[in-house]
Amino acid sequence: MAWRSKLSQSLQELRIHMCQTSVSSKATREFVVKNYKDLKTLNPRLPILVRECSGIQPRLWARYDYGVERSIALDGLSEPEISKKLEELVATAPQRKTPMHASSSYS
Repeated sequence: MAWRSKLSQSLQELRIHMCQTSVSSKATREFVVKNYKDLKTLNPRLPILVRECSGIQPRLWARYDYGVERSIALDGLSEPEISKKLEELVATAPQRKTPMHASSSYS
């Protein structure tokens, strides 16, 4: 579970879309209840947005550097499977480009 503390190193934002009442979003709601506090504690500066909308299919969105976004449908997944999908989004994050050092010379 060490990957959980690396969310803010890989992502710029995490969004979770779900319905408040539908059966298809039940596992997503369970995931939020069980994991939000831990994820936020380990990544206090990472925006973790939970968006509820009636009738929407559950989906996990990850925003990386330069506005690159990836999403995964969560319909039919269990709470542990959702956690695994989030881990995959962290593991497959595009490599961050390192900034040029101020001491670089342009001869």
